[in-house]
Amino acid sequence: MVQTVVILTDSVTFDIMYEIFGLREKKMRCVSVIIPAYNEEETIGQVINKVRDSKIKSEIIVVNNCSTDKTEELAKENGAKVIYCDQRGKGYAMEAGLEVASGDIILFIDGDLGIYVQDVVDLMVQPILEGKVKFTKSAFSREGGRVTELVAKPLIELLFDDVKSFEQPLSGIIAGEKEVFEKVKLEKDYGVDIGILLDMVNNHVPIEEVHIGRIDNNSQSWKSLSKMAKEVAKAIIKRADISKIKD
Repeated sequence: MVQTVVILTDSVTFDIMYEIFGLREKKMRCVSVIIPAYNEEETIGQVINKVRDSKIKSEIIVVNNCSTDKTEELAKENGAKVIYCDQRGKGYAMEAGLEVASGDIILFIDGDLGIYVQDVVDLMVQPILEGKVKFTKSAFSREGGRVTELVAKPLIELLFDDVKSFEQPLSGIIAGEKEVFEKVKLEKDYGVDIGILLDMVNNHVPIEEVHIGRIDNNSQSWKSLSKMAKEVAKAIIKRADISKIKD
C-alpha cells in the first residue's frame, strides 16, 4: 500500500493543503455593536440587554457622548464596554466607537430606542454574514418622523432617484462591513445617518433594507427638529449632483 506523506513548512503551505483536502473552515466573523449615547439613562440598559439576548454574541460598546446623567454608570452595570467621546455630536461618537471596535462587522444602534423585535442583531447582520450584501439599513413599522417626511424624503426624491424606495432613510440602526464604514464620510451631526446611506449608494456598496418590526424613540422639540432638518438637508445636498434636479 502506498502512503502519502505531506510535509507542511509554513502558513502558506497550510493554506494550500486546507484547500486541497477541503479542510478549510469558514472564516469566523466578529460583530461589534456600537451604541452612541447622550443622556440615555432611561433606555440604555434595555438596549444593551436586547443586544446581549441575541443568538449572535457580540462586542458591545457604549460611547458616552458627553452625558451628564447616569448613562455611563448604567452601561457599565449592564456589562457593556464604555468609552468616552468628549466631542459632542453623534458622528464623533460613531467614529470613536469604530476606532476601538474589534469586529469586522459593525452594527450601530441608537441608545434611546425601545426595540420590540426578538433579535435585532441577527436580523441586521445575517444578510452580511451570508455574503448577500455589505451594508444593511433598518426599516420599522413606526411612521417616519417629521424631518423624514418633510425634509429627507422630498430632497431624496429630487436628487437620488435610486434611494427613494428606502422607508426610513434616517434610521440609526445600520450594519456593515467595517471596511465600508472606513471609506465613507461621517457627518458629525444629525446628518450622519443619511450621509452614510448616500455614501454607500454613491460607492455602489450592495445594500439591503431590513424590516425590524416596531420601535419607539423619544420625541424632540420643534427647536431640535429645526436643527436636525437643517443638518439632514445639508448632508443630502452635499452629496447630490444639483444639475440632475427634476422638474
